[in-house]
Amino acid sequence: MIRLSVNVNKIATLRNARGGNIPDVVEAARTCIAAGCHGITVHPRPDARHITFQDVFDLAAMLTVEFNIEGYPGAEFLDLVMRVKPTQVTLVPDPPGVLTSNAGWNLTSGSADWLGDVLARLGKAGIRTSLFLETDARQIRRARELGADRIELFTGPYANAFGTPAGQEILAAHREAAHLAREIGLGVNAGHDLDLKNIPTYAKAVKGLDEVSIGHALISDALYMGLTRTVKAYLKALGSKPRKVKRQRPKGN
Repeated sequence: MIRLSVNVNKIATLRNARGGNIPDVVEAARTCIAAGCHGITVHPRPDARHITFQDVFDLAAMLTVEFNIEGYPGAEFLDLVMRVKPTQVTLVPDPPGVLTSNAGWNLTSGSADWLGDVLARLGKAGIRTSLFLETDARQIRRARELGADRIELFTGPYANAFGTPAGQEILAAHREAAHLAREIGLGVNAGHDLDLKNIPTYAKAVKGLDEVSIGHALISDALYMGLTRTVKAYLKALGSKPRKVKRQRPKGN
């Protein structure tokens, strides 16, 4: 079953536009969890334009599902995740100030060999690691050599070309990339610009997906549909079952 991790960055973006704590990131996460999502994703950036470090600590204190923290592995980011110890850390090559992740790592030039030490450090702390990659086979093999547990396939090009012949070619590349990754022992995640229209095709074609993280489209749909209904709609689009929420017994019973 493909797990759905909801990225709540956009909730924080809306809150920060006005100040205060409305909408509340933690309450939004609770609503997503109650609706059946399997995880929560955040991507704290150096400029704190959406998720702040305090949000990360607040979410870590209450989450009952997997916590995935994305980011560029600078000193501050690594200090944060080592303190929080989330389920998974997804490393992205975003330079400071970039609007959104728009490319995968280049692991074959030698300039990213230092990631091996980062992955080892995170793994030693019991944190599952994932590298944000495109579909190139050399990059995927190098991710395995560096010690990553998973890769996250960058689905932006697929989403942009969805419904066109080019989109079919990109989808085939993702299918082959996922097959290679699984064959050499890597788990496979996916994310970026996935939505209710393009997810069903992707989920059927790319076998063995472990997880997708979705934020912008899901939160945008929630403006019209409501957050609970939207999470359930994305689970249905993935062909996934909602996570069962354990009911807590009242004290004294």
